[in-house]
Amino acid sequence: MSDNYDKAYAVMDEVCKVVIGKQDVIKTVMMTIIAGGHILLEDRPGVGKTTMAMAFSRSMELKQNRLSFTPDVMPSDVVGFNIINSDNQFEYKKGAVFCNLFLADEINRTSPKTQSALLEVMEEGNVTVDGVTRKLEEPFFVIATQNPSGSAGTQLLPESQLDRFMVRASMGYPDEDSEFLMLKSKQEKVTLESVDKIISRQELIEIRKQASETFVSDVVLKYITGICAASRKHPMVKQGVSPRGSIALLNMSKAGAFLNRRNYVIPEDVIEVAPAVLGHRIVLNTKAKINNSGVDDVIRDIFKTVPSPRHR
Repeated sequence: MSDNYDKAYAVMDEVCKVVIGKQDVIKTVMMTIIAGGHILLEDRPGVGKTTMAMAFSRSMELKQNRLSFTPDVMPSDVVGFNIINSDNQFEYKKGAVFCNLFLADEINRTSPKTQSALLEVMEEGNVTVDGVTRKLEEPFFVIATQNPSGSAGTQLLPESQLDRFMVRASMGYPDEDSEFLMLKSKQEKVTLESVDKIISRQELIEIRKQASETFVSDVVLKYITGICAASRKHPMVKQGVSPRGSIALLNMSKAGAFLNRRNYVIPEDVIEVAPAVLGHRIVLNTKAKINNSGVDDVIRDIFKTVPSPRHR
């Protein structure tokens, strides 16, 4: 099934039609989808977060729902609710999460109760309403967006809830050449409708299965374990990477190896995905703030203290 590699890259090429100059972010999102995780895109408005999510759904023929998380959004909008129908019987109305790709726009602008309802679905893969549990269709994953600026009146996700996202990524502003190409594509009327279907839902499931079977040696497993353990012992870290984070790093490394056309993981795969997986799981202490050190500085320091197996 080597053609699965080509299918995955063809999907990314389709997304690149409408999201220009962000190949690294697109690859990170593709790896997360393959790894079976959820994605938090934290960035300013207008940089293409929603466009990218919708392009992925079109290229993989996924059922996609989008919900803007305003303060008046209720948990029932997410998970659904029961009503009494004309026959005087309870009838279940599905919530917005009953899809393959759920786009949660501005997740930090809704109430903690609604955030918790979504995060529970992300963790469990099913919905429970009035004691009845309904499993979501596979594949299911969430792309949530969050605006780090202008956060007055918003409910930022606490660290324990951020941990539910396999990766946190940022698109950032395009460089000058990419912005020129973006404007040119608008002149030529390149829209989301120009994104073609590349793979089916079933083909994505097969790609996920193949990636999950990627071989990981004990040496690489110890390398991942060492990185996560070092994050908990670092002098500038208040809270290190959880065991859920180490599993996420393993699964993302497998997806990275898959996109690099290998059926085994090497240390470079771990190094490639680590910033996106670990960054939102590390909480810095006061010493880091005094020394003006950021999370990226700490991650670089961790990689210095935990040598790659190839150096041993």
